[in-house]
Amino acid sequence: MEQKETTEAVDPFFALLSQVENFANSFLQPGWRLYQLGIILGLIILARLVRLATRGPVNTWMHSLEGWEKWQLRLLIIINNRSTLIIFVLLSWSVYGVMQQVTWPSRSYVIGLAATVATAWLLVSLATRFIRNRFLRQVVAWSLWVYATLFYLGFANSVQAFLASLAIEFGASRFSALDILKALVLTGILFAAARLVTQATKTTIKRNADISPSMQVLAIKVLQVVLYGAAFFIGLKAVGFDLTGLAVLSGAIGVGLGFGLQKVVSNLVSGIIILLDKSIKPGDVISLGETFGWINVLGARYASVVTRDGREYLIPNEDLITGQVVNWSHSNDFVRLDIFFGAAYQNDPHQVRALAVQAAGSVNRVLKSRPPVCHIVGFGDSSVDYILRFWITDPTGGLTNIRGAVFLALWDIFKENDISIPYPQREIRMLSDEP
Repeated sequence: MEQKETTEAVDPFFALLSQVENFANSFLQPGWRLYQLGIILGLIILARLVRLATRGPVNTWMHSLEGWEKWQLRLLIIINNRSTLIIFVLLSWSVYGVMQQVTWPSRSYVIGLAATVATAWLLVSLATRFIRNRFLRQVVAWSLWVYATLFYLGFANSVQAFLASLAIEFGASRFSALDILKALVLTGILFAAARLVTQATKTTIKRNADISPSMQVLAIKVLQVVLYGAAFFIGLKAVGFDLTGLAVLSGAIGVGLGFGLQKVVSNLVSGIIILLDKSIKPGDVISLGETFGWINVLGARYASVVTRDGREYLIPNEDLITGQVVNWSHSNDFVRLDIFFGAAYQNDPHQVRALAVQAAGSVNRVLKSRPPVCHIVGFGDSSVDYILRFWITDPTGGLTNIRGAVFLALWDIFKENDISIPYPQREIRMLSDEP
């Protein structure tokens, strides 16, 4: 049995080797095929020289671009990085077209073949950029490059037979190198298609104002899981892998990981609960302990909170469920702020209250529809104590800065109207020792 398997693997190999040898010998004979190889080599050198001559001006032009969309700039960079191959494709097709008109078609066959292979390489290089995973992208790109080259050179069937002969068996299942390679390429293509569909659907969902932000995130996450999961399982099915055994194995692994990854699972479940109950959604302004900022991204494991100083905190979803969170914009965007100040006893409290309301109303972010109010809250040791309350609708713009603007307005209007802001003073009496 082993001898038979060895023979099955060796025969395709020698058949492939013989085909490669005959193909190489056809180019070693003096004649137009050898001349065409020289022309192709010259075109490669010429394409490289053109690239070197135009690289500086092209890079300068690209750095001067303004107002372009991000995807347009990214596409331009991808094309620029492959400019040598693009130039070679244009030159080779041009030379092939000219030689088809001025000489026998057979004298330009190899040049046309090189132009066809180079075009296929260029298309594969551009198409595989949609695959985000670097390793998977490299596998798919190299597989398609090799296949395109072998196909146009006429070696595809021989190589497929050789790869199909290299196989391993697990029980009743047989996996050949060709099957595994096809599965990787198919999985990469499906992952790229899933990514494109997800991005297009994500844009459509985010433009729909009828769907709440939390439900938008949940819908996008569910769509990603379904599409990427389907791509993975279709890739396994392409190899002929028995998915029944995978289900049993995944169940056993799930039980083992459940004990070791309790926190991870807890964060995943908490993230789903947050998205379903809509207690926190992207764009909300929250306070959690010493952290104050707005929700930037709701992930599967954590929430990204960006503070006013530019720091980004990754807060586990479980903390948002079990901890006390202040959501400044949960049901609406109205936020009331309070500031305390004092005025001297000799100032008329009615005038102080009116001036304080006027000062708060002069600040742009303070709502006019909900007018500020000012009340006396106590008689202090050296001042009459007041509280000034006002409303805003943009907590993402910051709270400290709006408080500071109101305090500055109070300072200006009090100074204009001779309102004193007292400060503690102490009187010291020196007692003599004499009776």
